[in-house]
This record gives sequence, structure tokens and C-alpha cells, in this order.
Amino acid sequence: MANIQHLFNQATQLHQSGRIREAIDLYVQLLPQQRNNPQLLYMLGCAKLQIGQHRQAIEELQRSLILDPRNFSAQNNIAIAFKNLKRLDEALVSYDKAIALKPDFAEAHYNRGNVLKDLKRLDEALASYEKAISLNPDHADAYNNRGNTLKELQRPDEALASYNKAILLKPDYADAHSNRGNTLKDLGHLSEADTSYRQAIALKPDFAEAYYNLGNVLKDLRRLGEALSSYDKAIALKPDYAEAHSNVGNTLQDLGRLSEAAASYRQAVALKPGYAEAHSNLLFCMNYIEKFSATTGLEEALQYGSNVSRKATDKYTSWRCPQAPDKLRIGFVSGDLKNHPVGYFLEGLLSNIDRSRFELIAYTNAPIEDELTKRIQPHFKLWQSLLGKTDEAAAKMIHDDGIHILIDLAGHTAHSRLPVFAYKPAPVQVAWLGYFSTTGVPEIDYLLGDPYVTPEEEQHHFSERIWRLPETYLCFTPPNLDLEVGDLPALSNGYVTFGCFNNLSKMNDAVVASWSKILDSVKGSRLFLKARQFADPQTIERTLERFEALSIARDRLLIERASSREDYFKSYNRVDIALDPFPFPGGTTSVEGLWMGVPVITKKGDRFISHNGETIANNTGQSEWIAQDENDYVLKAKFFASDLNSLAVMRSGLRAQVLSSPLFDSKRFSRHFENAMTEIWEKLVVMR
Repeated sequence: MANIQHLFNQATQLHQSGRIREAIDLYVQLLPQQRNNPQLLYMLGCAKLQIGQHRQAIEELQRSLILDPRNFSAQNNIAIAFKNLKRLDEALVSYDKAIALKPDFAEAHYNRGNVLKDLKRLDEALASYEKAISLNPDHADAYNNRGNTLKELQRPDEALASYNKAILLKPDYADAHSNRGNTLKDLGHLSEADTSYRQAIALKPDFAEAYYNLGNVLKDLRRLGEALSSYDKAIALKPDYAEAHSNVGNTLQDLGRLSEAAASYRQAVALKPGYAEAHSNLLFCMNYIEKFSATTGLEEALQYGSNVSRKATDKYTSWRCPQAPDKLRIGFVSGDLKNHPVGYFLEGLLSNIDRSRFELIAYTNAPIEDELTKRIQPHFKLWQSLLGKTDEAAAKMIHDDGIHILIDLAGHTAHSRLPVFAYKPAPVQVAWLGYFSTTGVPEIDYLLGDPYVTPEEEQHHFSERIWRLPETYLCFTPPNLDLEVGDLPALSNGYVTFGCFNNLSKMNDAVVASWSKILDSVKGSRLFLKARQFADPQTIERTLERFEALSIARDRLLIERASSREDYFKSYNRVDIALDPFPFPGGTTSVEGLWMGVPVITKKGDRFISHNGETIANNTGQSEWIAQDENDYVLKAKFFASDLNSLAVMRSGLRAQVLSSPLFDSKRFSRHFENAMTEIWEKLVVMR
């Protein structure tokens, strides 16, 4: 017996000193003689848990509990093993048993909160963390994870206070500093977020996630070169860091390095198969690339659609909405129900849709709300948040709301929830407005287009069936700004100012070449560029160098960063003619320029996105401003710039002209939209 006790003591000493496998060998050696020793079984189970043998750990710990049912630590460790095996419901049951055995066991309440958080039962998780804190007020980890949960619940100020408490208790808590940075970033306090991330890195130099988070805030600060360096450090520390590879792609895309961006997105998807966000980023990026073809885009989108459809195993095949309703229930899924192009093009429709025939439900997927959000909220019967919900839970909410037609307003843009549509939560699903190509998701039935962006001969570009609105698929809500259209700047300047306020990513080499030819052919002319990327001095320098390489002097370019919305509109009073990039032309910028009296030269395209300038021009009486090819594009710029009197006359009447056009007539557009929804629904009923 003395020898048995000696071996057990030796095993526990090895265990405590971290020599786990040697300890296990001795525990196993003792088992034949000590099968009914609950402490031995418990220690063996704990040791196996520590080396990652989770299933064996559960077996040993459960055997120990049979002999000693009051061992709450064994029950807690079983729960930990279940969590590590991703068997979260079983883990939760075990934590509940541990707490029943010892209600004041703070660690079990804390761990229970972690499981509930993983299950997206956030309110319950928050209650568990708060119980752990009440039992142990110095539990820094509980404060940290409480902060994470509050952040997901969109309570950022409370989250920040929780992180601050965790750091107060444990000043060297690198994770809490990094998480604090994330919340400061969400609150728009970017410089403070930068400081928090750097503090986390100082405390933990191999902290890949903190380098990644720092990269994100540097990107938002438009310090793009530094952002790339920070992502590179994250990847050097963690080569399989798919999210970092994806955000490298986002930064390279902002810099106009499109082929490199696409390669980074592909790397992210290769590292994390089924990574829908990175795959969407790739699809979005492909629209910027000069030699991108609609066929290639469709193939990539179909691969994305196949992936998300395969993951949505429990699709809905029956729905709660009546076939002959008094009102059609239309659901809109978007992360952009705010001051954003989607909001600007949606507001007029929402204001004019017939409430006696339609009931609208919003499913929002973004934490930010603003004055536009507040204006449009009353137009919806329900305003539901998808934040923090799994795709399956979001689909269930939509299904339970009895939606007839569910409309995606994001496609492959930020805040997309396309995987929700793969569950088919509504009998009819439609893509519209926020994206400009096929989604590739087989469960989306229709894409709303018009005769210009989706001509009949291009149906094969889409996985969806095309439903063409009769005039335009876009209808803009004029800004609520008291701004007059100024006189033609060239009359006082003595030279023509061309302008483009589009995302710099659209300015590919072919565009730069065409604009350089225009500047060369129109004597003394200037080019005014305005974009958010120009907050980065290195980006300004690279842009000047691109034009210098084509013999355009630096003083021919005026370059400005993004500004407030009102100042942005005022900037159009310094532009005579807008130049549309290609193959990704302007949308919102073109329409806003027209409202400010600035005509835009656009180029005929060969797919949805590159037709966007055509639908804007044709629907505002500006069809003569559509160039057939790049040579015609340059010739039109030279021709229109040669007649300042005609330009001045056009400018004085352009706002009135476009306000009376289909592109701004929201009442007219609303009737077309209502008819489309009604006919789409009636077609489904007939097909049934």
C-alpha cells in the first residue's frame, strides 16, 4: 500500500511540474490495483484533458464521478472537454451540474458563459459572466468576456467599461487591451484604438490577432502602407490566418493593386474553405479588373453559391405566408440602411410604396444607425436585427415572420448575409440594388435589372432569372441640402476641369491612359480627383507618378481626400465635366454629379456593372454622353470641352432635367417596383 501511495505521489508531482505524459504513465500503472479510486481517475482524466485527449478525459472523469458524485471539479472538467470537442449542448449540461453541486463556483459560471456565447445565447452568457463576477469581483477574464458579449449585443459603451475593469484588475492583460481597441474602433475612436492595439503588442509581441486588429484600424485611418505591414506581421506569426490574408486583399484593392488583392482573397479561401466573406471579397474585386469576364465571374459566383447552399442543410420547403394575402410582406436584408448609397436609392421607394398593398420588414445587419436610418424606420412594420445571429437563426426569424418576398440589398458587399438566403426562408427571394452582378446563390430566384444593365442577350451571365423593371433599376433620393448649382467653372478659370470622385480602385491602367489622352488633347485642362484613399500621402504620390509616366505634369492634377457630404457636393461646383471610370463606372457619384449640374462621359460596357453608366445616361436624357469605346471616350471629352457656352447652358438646366427623369421620380419608380413584386408573386402562385 505504501508503494501505491508513493507512486501516486510521484505521479501527482510530475503532473504539477508539467510532465504530463510521464504522470499519465504512472496513473495508468496504478489503475489495475486502484480501479475504484476516484481521485486517481480524476487526476488521470485531468491529465488527459491537458494533453488534448478529450474523449478519454471524459471517460475517466465520468468514472470518477460514479465513485464520487459530489466532485464538482470533475463535472466542470467534463464540460471543458465537451466544449473543446465542440459538443456545446453537452458542455452546458455539465456546467449546470457543476453549478448545482457548488453554486458559488465562479469558474463554472464563467465557463458556462463562454459556452452560451459560442451558442449565440448572448443574454444568458452575459448573466453567467455577471454571476461569476458577483462571486469573484477580481475575475479579470469574466470582465473581458463580458465585454466581448456586450460588444456583440451592440452595447459598446458598456463593453468598453468592462474591458477597462479587466485591465484595471490585470494591467498586463494583452487580450483585454486588444478587445478594448476593437470597441474603440467601433465607436469611431480610431487613434485610441491604435494605442490599445500597440499596448497589447508591447505586452505580447507574438500576438498575431493584435497585429491584425492594428492593421484594421490603420486601414480605416487610411494609413494603407502601415496597414499592410501590420497584416504581414500577423501572417508571419500565424501563416494560416485567413482573415488577415482577406484584409490584405481589401487593402491592396484600396491601393488599386487588384491582381495582388485577388490572390490574397484566394489564399484566404484556400486556408479556410467555406470562408464566405473572403469569397465575396474576391467576387467584388473581380468587378474592378479590366480583363474580367462575366463568364469567369459567373463561374466563381456559382462556386460560392454551391458552398453556402451545401452548408445550409435544413432548407425551408414550406412557408407561413398566405398565397392570397391582403398585403404582400416584403423583407429587405441589408447592412446599409443608413447614409450609404443603398440608403440613398431606397429612401424614395420606402416613402412612396402603397401601404394598403405591401407590408415592409427590415432585417438590418450593421451596428451603425444615423439620421437616414431614423427617417426610414417608420416605413417598416418590423425592424429586426440580424447582428449576432447565426445564419440558421436569422433564417428562422425571417421564416417565422411570414415573408412572401425576401430581397437582398448587399450581394457580395460589406455586411452581406447571403448565406441566410441559402436556407430559403421565404418562398421568393430577389437580389437588388446593393450589388451589380450575379450572387451565384441557387436559392435566390430573381435579380432586378432594367433594359440597359441586364439586356436579354446577357441572361447567361446570371444564376438568377432576370426581372427587368421597365425604365431603371435605380431611383435616387435627392439630398436634403440647400446647395445651388454654380456657374460653369471653366468660364472663370480659363480652362476645363475634368473630375472623378469615384473609389480609387476603379482607376486602372486603361482609365489612366484614357484620362491622360484627354488632358493631352484639351489644352490647359485639369483633372480633379477626390477619394477616401487620398488621405494617404503615399497613395497621392503613386497617383501622380502614374500620370507622370504618361507625360502629364503634376500641376495638371488636383487631388483631395474625402470630405463631409455637404463639402463633397460643393466640390462639384469646381468640375466642368465628370469622367466615368471603366469597367466599373460610377453609380451614386454620377447621379449626385448630375444633380449638381455636372454631365458625365461614360463608356458602353459588356456586363451589368459596366452598363451602369448607360442606364444613368439613358434615363436622364444624356445618351449622347455614352462613348462606344475608349477612342470615342477621348473624342467625346475633347468635343464637349470645346464648346463652353453649350456646357454652361446644359449646366444651368441639368438639375431640373434629371429631377423630372425616371432616375429621380420615386412615385413612378414605386409603381414599377410594386408591379414587379405583385407579378413575381402571382407567377409563383400560378406555378404552384
